Amino acid sequence: MSGSDNIPMTPHGLQKLKDELKHLQSVERGKISREIEVARAHGDLRENAEYHAAKEKQSHIEGRILTLGDWIARSEVIDPAKLGGDKVIFGATVELVDTENDKTISYRLVGETEADLKKRWIAVTSPVARALIGKKVGDVATVQSPGGVRELEVTAISFEDPQEESAS
Repeated sequence: MSGSDNIPMTPHGLQKLKDELKHLQSVERGKISREIEVARAHGDLRENAEYHAAKEKQSHIEGRILTLGDWIARSEVIDPAKLGGDKVIFGATVELVDTENDKTISYRLVGETEADLKKRWIAVTSPVARALIGKKVGDVATVQSPGGVRELEVTAISFEDPQEESAS
């Protein structure tokens, strides 16, 4: 993700980023400052592993805060519940059949910051998602995978709010 490009995400994805940012700013920042003060009190900072570890953790937290702030500022919120149509687009949940082994699989196309393979949420920029964009039910997408070329037939396209789905 570069520079000033907008970052597509669902309302749920934006809220998760805002929640993480708030937690880092209101909880983790204070906690790491206290850890640094305690470590500093232990004396010589040159050989103080606790102090250096705490400073490194502080640097990581501040970097994450900057990254989250940037992503939030560049977010382009797209609500899947307000979408529809018969083509695969951002926010769609796509049911597919692998034509080689007849296995059924479904993916939700989300922003890069929301991708979560355990939930089968894939980044809209991933090779599979790019192959699916614009396809309709009955179309076959050809995807290059580590195991070779796979053909995935689109069997259903739906649009739901991922937050509602994960709450059930």
